[in-house]
Amino acid sequence: MKKLLILVFLTLSIQANQLGINEKLGNMVPLDLTFINEKGKSVTLKSLMDGKPTMISLNYFRCAGICTPQLNDMAKMLTRLDLAENIDYKVLTIGFAEDEPYTLAAQKRKTMLHSIQRQFVSDAWHFVIGENNSSGILADLVGFTYAKTVSEAGVVDYVHPGALIMLSPEGKVTRYLNGIEQLPFDVKMALMEAGEGKVGPTIAKNLLYCFAYDPKAKQYIFKWEKVAGAVMTLIMVAFFIYLVKTSRREEDDENHPNHPNNKENKK
Repeated sequence: MKKLLILVFLTLSIQANQLGINEKLGNMVPLDLTFINEKGKSVTLKSLMDGKPTMISLNYFRCAGICTPQLNDMAKMLTRLDLAENIDYKVLTIGFAEDEPYTLAAQKRKTMLHSIQRQFVSDAWHFVIGENNSSGILADLVGFTYAKTVSEAGVVDYVHPGALIMLSPEGKVTRYLNGIEQLPFDVKMALMEAGEGKVGPTIAKNLLYCFAYDPKAKQYIFKWEKVAGAVMTLIMVAFFIYLVKTSRREEDDENHPNHPNNKENKK
């Protein structure tokens, strides 16, 4: 029984590590990675960070799910963040989709900067796309795992998590803030720690995943793989709990004085 339980939990652990955030606290991201900025120019991660602690979001700009809500929340959070942008910190939104142009990143940036409800130094928040797979390399180094899907109609989509990832000025991964809604205080503390190069524990929040758009039903739905996986996990756990309880009940019955075998032994 114990061997079966261990096998089940190992299987579930492997499945859990396939998509989502596989934390790599303390990992170093090379600052010479290059990206394409909103003007179509190649820039290094070092120049984008400019020696500041940096919060990073990984998104794709055609996302029909959590990307826009996440970026909208970032704009609201930045409105209330009690730090000086471009002095105390930088913000970097990196597009990981392979086929998105820098012009799309520029449009999204313009929209997000316009939604910040205070005077904000625009150079503090950049939207970039990858160059020579730099987005994929960075995603792997910080443990941001995603999967590309293609529907029967040929529509490309991505299953991915939503989170903010903090980098120290030297490029060290210092903290993860899971979810698409962040409190300004949590972000402030994470940035201050990143500025000192301190690695901090992940703030306990549910890790959300991207929605998929169903063009026939004209609505947003969860990826069925996630729902099916959760249901199967619950069924397997419930089944093994049942087996354990049944096994214990049988052992108790066998040890009971009135059990037929025990009566025969007394005779």
